[in-house]
Amino acid sequence: MMDSVSGLDLLASAILILDRDGIIVYVNPAAEDLFESSSKVLLSQHLKQVFPNSDVLEPLCEQVVSHDRVEVRQELVLERVGRPALHVHCIVKPVDLPEASVLIELRENIAQIRQERENRLVDQTQANRELVRNLAHEIKNPLGGIRGAAQLLEMELPGRELKDLREYTQVIVRETERLQKLVDRLLVPHRRPHIETGINIHEVCERVRSLILAEHPKGLKISRDYDLSIPEITGDKEQLIQAVLNIAQNAANVLTDRIRQEDAELIFKTRVSRQVTLARVRYRLALNLHIIDNGPGIPADLIEKIFNPLVSGTEGGSGLGLTLSQTLIQQHGGIIECESVPGHTEFLIRLPLVRA
Repeated sequence: MMDSVSGLDLLASAILILDRDGIIVYVNPAAEDLFESSSKVLLSQHLKQVFPNSDVLEPLCEQVVSHDRVEVRQELVLERVGRPALHVHCIVKPVDLPEASVLIELRENIAQIRQERENRLVDQTQANRELVRNLAHEIKNPLGGIRGAAQLLEMELPGRELKDLREYTQVIVRETERLQKLVDRLLVPHRRPHIETGINIHEVCERVRSLILAEHPKGLKISRDYDLSIPEITGDKEQLIQAVLNIAQNAANVLTDRIRQEDAELIFKTRVSRQVTLARVRYRLALNLHIIDNGPGIPADLIEKIFNPLVSGTEGGSGLGLTLSQTLIQQHGGIIECESVPGHTEFLIRLPLVRA
């Protein structure tokens, strides 16, 4: 049979061929990549051993065999053991080979995967926002009492002990003030935005660029790749600057080694995408702002958590910058996504432009 199907090895789509008992007798390299499993593991397995919910696929196979259908097409979600489910466009065809009866072609549905990931981010950010807001208010009230008590204690200290003990009361005051600033940062996204029209996204990028370069005047190059045809947007300009600045500052912080080597680079790139769904709303046009760095990348165990509060990939980080950025962008009807490999981390800010 291998000679008959050798051309399938070159296809980008995942191909499975089954015998009449539903046993896999052939997989192409694209299928090995999609299922993250070798042909040695997949061959001779029954379809239901690979997909626990194979009952959604088996009827399609029966249709092409028993009813002599040319092919059957359907969008499916195929579950896998120990791995995320696959969203695929499935094509099932009969084959006339001695050891095989059905060919299954699977193409991963990237749009569906992206939409589900965006929905998860929106729901997660909303839950985080409520958690952070409630936590901040619970912390804020006792802080004022602690600071006031420390100041009163200092005033009551006898003169001969004031010099020795004032150091400790000042530590309490300073630390409560530091926590107060942290709490204020947590509450920033909950203030009412100052909406204005005619915001040029490139002015936002240039403002952030100047702030980052002022902090890192040597060793860091910030490149721009702007689409100047992008229309102006509506929103809170200061909040947009803060959202972009948080991401750029995070990137600069992880570029420390490359800055010392004087080969650190940040890229601001803007593009327009068409027919986009953001926060479950369809838009004819959307703005894409890419913030790219050539740093070490985000560890795989953190990539799904980086927008959670108090999760930081840098030593000494508060873990609030990306959480606040995601919240601010979602308040503008957008979303922030991230992809990262060593040497290339890309944050994508997507903002609505024209409603469908």
